[in-house]
Amino acid sequence: MFWIWVVEGVCWPLGRRMALWSLWSLLLWEASSAQVHGQVGGSVLLVAERPSGFQVREAIWRSLWPSEELLATFFRGTPETLYRSRFLGRAQLHSNLSLELQPLESGDSGNFSVLLVDTGGRSRTQVLQLKVYDVVPRPVVQVFIAVPGETQPPKTCQVFLSCWAPNISDITYSWRREGTIDFGMEPSDLFTDGQVLRVSLGPGDKSTTYSCIVSNPVSWDLATVTPWESCHHEAAPGNSSYKDVLLVVVPVSLLLTLAGLLSAWHPCYSGKKQKDVCNDRVTPETENPLV
Repeated sequence: MFWIWVVEGVCWPLGRRMALWSLWSLLLWEASSAQVHGQVGGSVLLVAERPSGFQVREAIWRSLWPSEELLATFFRGTPETLYRSRFLGRAQLHSNLSLELQPLESGDSGNFSVLLVDTGGRSRTQVLQLKVYDVVPRPVVQVFIAVPGETQPPKTCQVFLSCWAPNISDITYSWRREGTIDFGMEPSDLFTDGQVLRVSLGPGDKSTTYSCIVSNPVSWDLATVTPWESCHHEAAPGNSSYKDVLLVVVPVSLLLTLAGLLSAWHPCYSGKKQKDVCNDRVTPETENPLV
């Protein structure tokens, strides 16, 4: 089908019209693009905004980036979405000319444009930027006990809380202490873009919990820990801290490893019994000469 578009008395073929429209859309890209967020596996609605009194005669939806593709059209009252693109079978054009995409995939992020033409030949171009995010998984929080310093008050414990969300990017980390309204912490106590929090605890913080909140524009999750339990476990009588374990285990492991290597290299020089065994191993060979 060969489309003809008449605007202000000028008759343009469809090919030239599309090329001019694409160039105009790219010029408007940075200046007027609206951001839309979507979630992997979900749906998103790209809304075509129409001014008051704008009676649409034609509408054309396109993908501008990362690839330029024709997605949907509305011509002579008939919608059409069966165009070869990465959204084939996943695009639906609604009666208000908004475009719905579902189910969303992680590679669907990009820029989209809709061209609306009214019955008087006037046109309106709108550019939208779609960003698709993964669902945020539950984070993992680890508690690390700091080595007590000379200036540390007695009966206190300083810990570092480390938060990590596996296999995901474009996320924000924040912390919340139980019983407080403010989600933020002092900037001096945050490290690695908010993933690590330094906390000083006292006897009054035995039941205090801290939550790490991981979020992106479409989802969030959290994990909660009670850091004083780690302090109490390390300071309990009869329990060695990880520093004491390292001071004992590492040297002993090294000595055992060296002893094993020496025994493997010189099996006949590690004692009288070993010498007798080696002599016994040689004797049969000397008593049975070859004929």
